[in-house]
Amino acid sequence: MALMPVELCFAARASPATGTLPRRRATVRCAATAPAPMGEKTEYRDGPLERAFMGLFARKMEKYAGRKKKPGGEVEKKAVWDWDYESFVDVSRRVMVGRSRAQQQEAVREVLLSMLPPGAPEQFKKLFPPTRWACEFNAALTVPFFHWLVGPSEVVEVEVDGVKQRSGVLIKKCRYLENSGCVGMCVNMCKIPTQSFFTDEFGLPLTMNPNFEDMSCEMIYGQVPPPLEEDPVSKQPCYPSLCSISTPAAAICPKIQN
Repeated sequence: MALMPVELCFAARASPATGTLPRRRATVRCAATAPAPMGEKTEYRDGPLERAFMGLFARKMEKYAGRKKKPGGEVEKKAVWDWDYESFVDVSRRVMVGRSRAQQQEAVREVLLSMLPPGAPEQFKKLFPPTRWACEFNAALTVPFFHWLVGPSEVVEVEVDGVKQRSGVLIKKCRYLENSGCVGMCVNMCKIPTQSFFTDEFGLPLTMNPNFEDMSCEMIYGQVPPPLEEDPVSKQPCYPSLCSISTPAAAICPKIQN
């Protein structure tokens, strides 16, 4: 079943000095297809279904992050409906801290496998062998099913092994990258484990190409991903002004290297 669309809103913020909105941006725009421009943060209004998905994933990830404690030392307990996107990203960040690149990726793999019924990867391979139809079908499913996680996206035509097919998905501005502001989380907690999961567990090659200039990302079903050392993301520096754990002096994000 496709996820319910979430409403996206972005608006001009009031001036701290005057409390008034800039004249040229005095309206609030709401749409289900367009994120905020680069430099502005998209505001999502998630429905119950989106929050349920966030809660399910976050609770699985807490196994690797450890339960968050309240100021008094009591373990914080949340119902699946109590999670929002910020707390979901916070759990992801806690999974990353103190783990190597390989350990982070393995943790995500285990979480993804735990969300599936027994034998699901084998059944997927039978239903979706790596054909053009399977690639295009999964691209079409990605747009609604991953909307809560990455934001608005659309199916696009790509070239795979010299053949043009509609098995690409263009994520217009990745919600996960926008909210985390972390290159290491993008690569180790999303790109690499997702590629590996589809390619190795499901037998359907997938390559993800994040664009760190505008936070968009292209997913190409049917294309075998390159080794990390040959991938352009392996040379990507941190977002010094966005990431709370960045290393501005480093030429390459340390989390990608370790």
